[in-house]
Amino acid sequence: MRSFFPNYELSLKDPETYWRRVLEASAEDIYWAKWPDKIFEWEPPKPFKWFVGGYTNAGFSAVSYKIRKYRDKPAYIYYSPELGVERKITYWELYQLVCDYAAALRAAGVRKGDRVMVYMPNSIEAVAVILAAARIGAISTTVFAGFSPKAVADRIELTEPKIIFTQDYSLRRGRRVPLKENIDEALKISPWRPEKVVVKRALPEAEVAMEKGRDLTLDEFLELGKYTDCSPVFLEANEPLFIMPTSGTTAKPKPVVHVHGGYQVWIWHGAKLVYGLEPGDVVFNTSDIGWIVGQSYIVFAPLIIGATSILFDGAIDYPRPDVFWEVVEKYRPTLIWTSPTAARLLMRLGVEQARKHDLSSVRRVVTAGEVLNPEVWRWLYEDVFQRRVPVIDHMWQTETGGPIFGYPYALVKDMGYGMEYVKIKPGSAGQPLPGVEFEIVDEKGNPLPPMHKGIVVIKRPFPGLTPTLWKDHERYLKDYWQRFEGRLVYYTGDAAHVDEEGYIWFGGRADEVIKIAGHRIGTIEVESALLTHPAVAEAAVVGVPDPLRGEAIAAFVVLKPGWRPTEELKRELIEHVRRTFGPIAVFAGVEFVNMLPKTRSGKIMRRVLKRVWTGEPIGDISTIEEEASVEEVKEAVSRMKILAETSRE
Repeated sequence: MRSFFPNYELSLKDPETYWRRVLEASAEDIYWAKWPDKIFEWEPPKPFKWFVGGYTNAGFSAVSYKIRKYRDKPAYIYYSPELGVERKITYWELYQLVCDYAAALRAAGVRKGDRVMVYMPNSIEAVAVILAAARIGAISTTVFAGFSPKAVADRIELTEPKIIFTQDYSLRRGRRVPLKENIDEALKISPWRPEKVVVKRALPEAEVAMEKGRDLTLDEFLELGKYTDCSPVFLEANEPLFIMPTSGTTAKPKPVVHVHGGYQVWIWHGAKLVYGLEPGDVVFNTSDIGWIVGQSYIVFAPLIIGATSILFDGAIDYPRPDVFWEVVEKYRPTLIWTSPTAARLLMRLGVEQARKHDLSSVRRVVTAGEVLNPEVWRWLYEDVFQRRVPVIDHMWQTETGGPIFGYPYALVKDMGYGMEYVKIKPGSAGQPLPGVEFEIVDEKGNPLPPMHKGIVVIKRPFPGLTPTLWKDHERYLKDYWQRFEGRLVYYTGDAAHVDEEGYIWFGGRADEVIKIAGHRIGTIEVESALLTHPAVAEAAVVGVPDPLRGEAIAAFVVLKPGWRPTEELKRELIEHVRRTFGPIAVFAGVEFVNMLPKTRSGKIMRRVLKRVWTGEPIGDISTIEEEASVEEVKEAVSRMKILAETSRE
């Protein structure tokens, strides 16, 4: 195994030395009230521990520890194009706000270890609640402000929050989303009862029901803390910072735990190595604080490093198709952090939207969430940024807290003109970060050589990896850790292969790999092949049952403007893919749709495509961006099946 990241070999051969060096390097940014006694400790099946005996607080590192250096510097620039609201807050103002929230939480009876739930869109107030909870040793859990009442109820039941923060309404593409009403409905479903529900009024003219004795407006809540102190609580490095439940489908979501010590060190480590993040940076991250990307690289890491973040609340193409690029010109970010699906949407809208605006502030673009298809990478790198800035794909999970595969920004920023140059391979997530020792294995756990597709497993813990699930360590061991030939390994659930130069290529989730007559093809590989056709703007594929071959490919395609959906074009697309994969690429059909079912965070909901085909219950789709996309898929599947029946006759 190899990696182009500096000190990778040291991190595996002598992790004690490597992580002590990282601790020392990060000491200006991460505050330790007591320096750790021990780097790592693990006695399976107990949870592993990092930086044992050290005392810190991620909320303190992010705010109080920064005001001496960055007092009058903007910490956040909030912008909502739909509300027409812009607001800036300095590090000093953020410190004061966090103190107010911390005091009010304490006055409301919240203590170390109590859970605080946040069900709000991206906003300064939501960030302040998360940081204030951390400051007093409470455990936050942030729920994406698009989940349905049932999904929220599941998370309430899992985490049992003492207090819930929400908003009256949010706006999404001109529609009101009734967040407070969703909380009320969720509390009718869940057996757990919080002591307080705090409501931010974003639309004061709108009516909202308030339950006497339980519900408070945000102003009423802050009044509680008027005479209460906001002093921080320093916690042992392995005490919980927040719980981030994964998105469940049929099973209950998994309540992933991240802790104060290892999480802080890991997100700092990734920010420095992959993003090259410095205090002078302005970060435009299009994620949501309800997802791990928003938690790590909107809330905590940029503040810990002393950067400025653009806190964007809205859709990147509404109310104008060039809103994304407007933000870049107006607020001058140096780092754009977005999802591949968002990039595909921007590509579909056309490069002319980007060329209306001054993008000269941008120094790098990073993406994660799904594979950045080579065609989309080339569009960003060549058409939009004209080969001026690196476009860096990388990979991580909710469970890892930060990046585990990527490219070292310090070695790609010269784009080949400097002495130290790392080649970016479009479609590859790069190589492992220091501390990440991995293998590609088959279904029996046997290691596979380069160019063989299998499942990614990680052979040892690293500081960002979740050590447990909230109150369910047994499920954590069962779902994530597997013993292969006496070795205990972390099972990522992602399918990939490694090429001869050590680059990793992800093909989607292991359960999304399409198995055609014994051949394994990744969904991402087929989608990337479709995207190289000049007619295709977006594509999603799934494997569907085939009586002869086990599975076949069902493809759903969004066309670029100017192209017409025809039977001839369907045949052309199938042949186009077969030129890449050969005759093993057997299609159940190709259908054209106007939109794909995607979450608001930009991930294609392939399970929806597959379940529509098989007739299984679709499950919770409350995170979906456009509900109409599901109806489109149902009609497309119906057409596909009719054509298949006709051809058999």
